[in-house]
Amino acid sequence: TVTDARGGLPLLAPMSEVAGRMAVQVGAHCLEKEQGGIGVLLGGVPGVPAAKVVILGGGVSGTNAARMAMGMEAYVTVIDRSLPRLYELDLQFGAQLHTLFSTMENIEREVTAADLVIGAVLIPGAAAPKLVSRALVRAMKPGAVVVDISIDQGGCFETSRPTTHATPTYVEEGVVHYCVTNMPGAVARTSTVALNNATLPYVLAIADHGWQGALGEDAHLRDGLNICRGHVTHSAVARDLNLLFTSSAETLLRHKT
Repeated sequence: TVTDARGGLPLLAPMSEVAGRMAVQVGAHCLEKEQGGIGVLLGGVPGVPAAKVVILGGGVSGTNAARMAMGMEAYVTVIDRSLPRLYELDLQFGAQLHTLFSTMENIEREVTAADLVIGAVLIPGAAAPKLVSRALVRAMKPGAVVVDISIDQGGCFETSRPTTHATPTYVEEGVVHYCVTNMPGAVARTSTVALNNATLPYVLAIADHGWQGALGEDAHLRDGLNICRGHVTHSAVARDLNLLFTSSAETLLRHKT
């Protein structure tokens, strides 16, 4: 939960980028008939329509998923609750990307019509909201696919449960589910280098100034402090676990050495 000046999460961004791009890759594979899917090609062919891809969430992982899906010539829709974010996506991708404001009506209509639904919802430090109910999954096309990137935070589909790279999928309500909790682990070399690039400046700061000094000097790094000397210092973590919250600044000041 380390932040940056733009309100982003720079240490989570690399893995979100990897997971978003992987979601389309694995989703396209799961749509194949032998994998239990509906048997459609993501980009279609001349005379045959492309698959319909719906992405829940327009953050880092959702944007990367959209980029990959559009590159494979699918029909792509991103649903997000932030109008400014939808505006940014519209400017970035133009008419090739379809955007919708997040309402239950829009989610229900788009999910039931989709061939591939990607859950890319993130609330920093908190559990993901269940945007897609079991009843809605049941109403999807038989053989449709869901890829739940949000499974690390509990998943945004009511039917999601954690899976592994060894057994990545299962079928629930006639829909193929891919819910691997560590998607970037499948492409470990890319993931490691990307994460190293993002973490190196913070590692150097801690090495140069010590962890307390680095946290004291950098409010954005301090935002990444979740637990300190027995205190929960992240408000979302404290709220979800029903524990007492103590600010990181107060905790560091109290235990300054």
